[in-house]
Amino acid sequence: MVKLDVITTRGGDTGETSLGNGERVPKDAPRIEALGTVDEANTAIGMLRLHTAQEEDAMLGRIQNDLFDLGADLSVPGAEGGLRVTEAQCLRLERELQTMNEGLPPLRSFVLPGGTPAAAHAHMARALARRAERAVVALAAAEPVNGDAVRYLNRLSDHLFVLARSLNTGQDVLWEPGATR
Repeated sequence: MVKLDVITTRGGDTGETSLGNGERVPKDAPRIEALGTVDEANTAIGMLRLHTAQEEDAMLGRIQNDLFDLGADLSVPGAEGGLRVTEAQCLRLERELQTMNEGLPPLRSFVLPGGTPAAAHAHMARALARRAERAVVALAAAEPVNGDAVRYLNRLSDHLFVLARSLNTGQDVLWEPGATR
């Protein structure tokens, strides 16, 4: 269990922080960048939850918990030890995505981020999930990373895209190529 009695430790005052295994690394290290972008996506989902109904809120709550699992996964380098994101979490996102997508009309154009306040927040969370995915992919090019962590973020951005469409109740804001020429 996590126990946080002291928040201000002064341990990061020199520009370093600790990983889950106790290793000290610079705060601008790729692993810390990846952790930070996952946190940004999680925060955006927290904002999205302010605009959703009970069913979506419960789903997003599970995702926020998963993102903490993903942060724990990234905080311990290597293949051994620590909490790891699993294929089951990725598959749950896929099932939820498919269920939401079943009731939506087919797309005939790209979707512009926006619509209802809830959909706009979902699009922001989607964009931040994509940024987190890029950061984790960059980290994986330099150091070993759990492949399910990358898959989870890829599924998450798709999930948030379909959720945004669902929150717009099928009334997507569509791109009109060349409309402003």
